[in-house]
Amino acid sequence: MAAYSYRDDPSVPAFPDDKPIIVFDGHCVLCSGFAQFVMRHDPAGRFRLMAAQTPLGAALYRHYGLDPVDYQTNLVLEEGVARVKSDSSIRVFECLGFPWSLLTLGRLLPRSLRDALYSLVARNRLRWFGTRQVCYLPTPEQRDRFIL
Repeated sequence: MAAYSYRDDPSVPAFPDDKPIIVFDGHCVLCSGFAQFVMRHDPAGRFRLMAAQTPLGAALYRHYGLDPVDYQTNLVLEEGVARVKSDSSIRVFECLGFPWSLLTLGRLLPRSLRDALYSLVARNRLRWFGTRQVCYLPTPEQRDRFIL
């Protein structure tokens, strides 16, 4: 899809998109842990985060043809472009700087293999890591980093 295509989609409410946004499954312990990891290792506040269970998160998933119920991928929006599966995670690590940027070496693997591994974990993440009874919510200090 074209960059910023969601701006022309009447089902996607307007939102601040001046920074990269990570849309993640707020009920998944692994995904919520990833969001907390980003918060700890992104002191400059480069990323904003959004739970996929929000109306806006679900609308973005539908806009990009993703399942708005199962959330088997993080969605990273940067400069209006969506990244999913292994590309989304690798891009986040790349932006967090050294030593996390070393994980960009994963791009040496063919995307089909990377995405197959990503999908294996995504399909089993709730069974392997568990679920939260309530969606992950930011602390008051983190609130400005979230789109709710």
